[in-house]
Parts: sequence; C-alpha cells; structure tokens
Amino acid sequence: MKRIGFIGAGNMGGALALAASKTDCSLYVSDPDTAKAKALCKSTGATLADHDTVCEVCDLIYLGVKPQVLATVAEQLTPTLQSRNTPYCLVSMAAGVTLARLAELFPGAAIIRIMPNTPVALGEGMILYCYNQNATKEQVDAFLYAMAHAGKVDLLDESLFDAATSVSGCGPAFAYMFADALAKGGAECGLPYEKAAKYAAQMMLGAARMLQNDSRTPEQLRIAVCSPGGSTIEGVKVLQQNEMEQTVQDAVKASCKRNIELGKQ
Repeated sequence: MKRIGFIGAGNMGGALALAASKTDCSLYVSDPDTAKAKALCKSTGATLADHDTVCEVCDLIYLGVKPQVLATVAEQLTPTLQSRNTPYCLVSMAAGVTLARLAELFPGAAIIRIMPNTPVALGEGMILYCYNQNATKEQVDAFLYAMAHAGKVDLLDESLFDAATSVSGCGPAFAYMFADALAKGGAECGLPYEKAAKYAAQMMLGAARMLQNDSRTPEQLRIAVCSPGGSTIEGVKVLQQNEMEQTVQDAVKASCKRNIELGKQ
C-alpha cells in the first residue's frame, strides 16, 4: 500500500485527493488552514498531518501550493526531505514551474510535474504529466495507479505544457461560461434557466463523448449537425459573425501567455 501525501488542501489538491481516495492507498493531508484540511480528510478518509509528517512518511508527495509561494514552501520542506533514508517522489501541480526549476528548489529529488483540471474529482479529468531523470519507473507507476480514477492521464513533452494547460486546465472555465450563455439564451426564449442549464450540461457531455468516440474532426461534426436552411445553421452564423472562434483562440493564447509568465516568477 502506497502512502500519498497532499501538501495543500485547495481546490486542485482536494480534487486529486478525492481521486486517490478511490484506491487502496493511504492518504495524508496537510494545510495551514486546519479547517480546510479536516474537511478534506473527512471526505477522503485521509489522516490529518503536518508538513513534516507528510515529508517523512509518504512515498508520493503532492505539492498543491501556488507557484508564487513554492520557493518558500521548498525551504520549509527540504530539510525533512533530505534527512530521509527511503525513496520519495514529489508531484508538483504548480502552473508554469518547470522540472528544471523544481530541481533547483528540491535538489536531488525525484519529481513528476502534472497539470490537472478540476473534473478529476469526478473521474472525468485530464492530467498531463512529465518527470525528471530521478523518477523511477516504480514511482511513475505508483503515480499512475493513484490517478487511475481521476480520468485521462497523458505523458506530454514539457515544452508543450503551457499550451496544453491553456486548453485542458483553463478550458473548464471557458466551458462553464459557454454553458451559462446557452442557458441564459434559453431563458430569454422562455425556458426556465434551471432547465436550460441542465439541458446545456447534458448536451456538452454528449458532444464531448461524440468527440472522443467519433473519428470525425470537431469541424466535421459541426457540419453534420447543421442542416441546410435549418435552425442550427442560423445560430452558427451568428457565432461566426461575432467571431466566437477567434475569441476563444485569443482566450487560450492569453492563458498560455500567463502560464509562461508564472514560470518566470
């Protein structure tokens, strides 16, 4: 049984802990916000701990802290980590912080860098990962096992992380905005907002599964829905006239730019 520690009980750390709790791994949670840590322990069956305990006993240690404070946290954790005589692997989810920078902060450590999104809590997430030369196959396999109930996990060249995160990591927020706009549009046509939001959510779920299971491209699937002279094509024309596609592309590029900036801090 692997022991997995979570330093940071925020939204993303909490979502990953929920996914890991579906395995037979033993979980430990540490966060300066004790109330938040206790709540996560209650929902996952994890043991409440402090940073030192997590660093002393856990095989995989998830760092759920903001990029801006990672250096400070590293100073706190390093003495305990370097005093260990058993293998451990750090799993960093800090946006924009590269393996090279992580190696500077945690000298000699085995490190897996990940970029997850919040749907991992429901088993429908997307986790991108890469790792440094110190991470063993056993440690990577342990990570994959811990995330087996999180959704899709994909090994990706680190040079593509900033771009990929802008799609999979930031994308849920964009999708929620689209669902809200659909629901509000339905409400303006006389449909109760709650029902419109429910229909939009199920539509997006179905459309996503079509994208995953159909060999056609997103563009080809769109064309298939748009019957000539029908109602769908009229709505698509409005989206095209208002440059929805370009706006979304600009949003992804803005998020990517920010990811790069975070990595330089």
